[in-house]
Amino acid sequence: MDDRRVWGGASFAAVLIALVIVLPTRAQLSGPDAFADTLRRSLATDLLTHWYPRAVDSVHGGYLSDFAHDWTPSGPQDKFIVTQARHVWTTARLHDAQPRSDSLYRRAARHGVTFLRNEMWDETHGGFHSLVSRTGAVQSGDGPYTATKTAYGQAFAIYGLAEYAAATGDAEVLRFAQRAFRWLDDNAHDDDHGGYFRHLRPDGTPYRTGYDARTPPKNQNSTIHLLEAFTRLYQAAPDTPGLRDRLAELLVLTRDTMTTNRGTLRLFYERDWTPISYRDSSMAVREAHYALDHVSFGHDVETAFLMMEAAEALGRDPDPTLTVGTRMVNHALRHGWDRANGGLYDGGFVVAPDSIRIVRRTKAWWAQAEALHTFALWAERRPDAAPDYGAKARATWRYIDRLLIDPDHGGWYRNGLDTAPEARTASKGGIWKGTYHTARALLRTIALLETR
Repeated sequence: MDDRRVWGGASFAAVLIALVIVLPTRAQLSGPDAFADTLRRSLATDLLTHWYPRAVDSVHGGYLSDFAHDWTPSGPQDKFIVTQARHVWTTARLHDAQPRSDSLYRRAARHGVTFLRNEMWDETHGGFHSLVSRTGAVQSGDGPYTATKTAYGQAFAIYGLAEYAAATGDAEVLRFAQRAFRWLDDNAHDDDHGGYFRHLRPDGTPYRTGYDARTPPKNQNSTIHLLEAFTRLYQAAPDTPGLRDRLAELLVLTRDTMTTNRGTLRLFYERDWTPISYRDSSMAVREAHYALDHVSFGHDVETAFLMMEAAEALGRDPDPTLTVGTRMVNHALRHGWDRANGGLYDGGFVVAPDSIRIVRRTKAWWAQAEALHTFALWAERRPDAAPDYGAKARATWRYIDRLLIDPDHGGWYRNGLDTAPEARTASKGGIWKGTYHTARALLRTIALLETR
């Protein structure tokens, strides 16, 4: 079939919007719900119609990543495993939520799965390449995306494949996801200290002391997304050998080792999970090492949700995880929430036992998306608790609607305009900015609202 007809421009977009809008709403099921309806319309008109089919590369396979502020394609369109897999997850999830879109989202998801299998999987050594060209040629060089495979990238590939398999019942793709898990576990798992090494050589040999002096061997971001990926694979294929034990291990590591008693995550670690810390250094030294040691409010609220999801998948008593997660959510609200304008700041430094100095006042799109969903989830789990999590979810949406959604060109800015007005003309898409955080948050928040 001619791909130009499959992905053909405006007609595809028009059908896509219609399919989202005609999803069963709470108004149709159990009475009106203005918040859910608002999110549903925004998902369709502010997000999806701008990304799909525009992001589908009908010429070379996979998905395009780079778009200017007005959605003009830009740059070489290299293909990063994280972005490609996240688009697979998003389109598969949309198909699962909207089965009447079988000929659209399922096809878009399958399109991405084919690229992962044929172009990004390393048939010689196993595992997924980190970066290929638009045409699928493996990129070379000494950088972290060209000289290594990453646990983070493998995690998102597993996540996307597992979601596709669950949404479509495709047993072959599920076996591919299990094969990817086995490769990762065989090569990157640390049998002595638990968890997974962040970087691997192309042949799968792990960098046990870190890729270079700036990259410690373990970190929270890889770990929480491995937790996320293993949770989804376990839901789809609970009989996968070794998977349940690894999922349980990651849950305990995340909840009991990486999370501090104040309710924040440490970000980077030595092999034995000793945290990399500059908290006793001068402010100048701390600023110089910000990337390695700060409080990331967006990651804290996201991790609270991912831990709960993992505990429930495992059938564990939710209370220990809910207790830690609540501490994380409350800490983010107490120290990272902008009381004047709304939204979560990007980061701060611990300066006293219960005091945080905000040092990055920007408000990234992904952190607000994660906050929206996590606050809505906590409103469902702890409806009578203080603070009023439901009110915070609505306040987060007001911030997003006012300062993150582009009313002229559509899509979400990279940062809220109150602290980063330059985001108005910044790129709408890149290898680290697609639809994963935003679509996931909106879909899950809508689902929570529809169950009330």
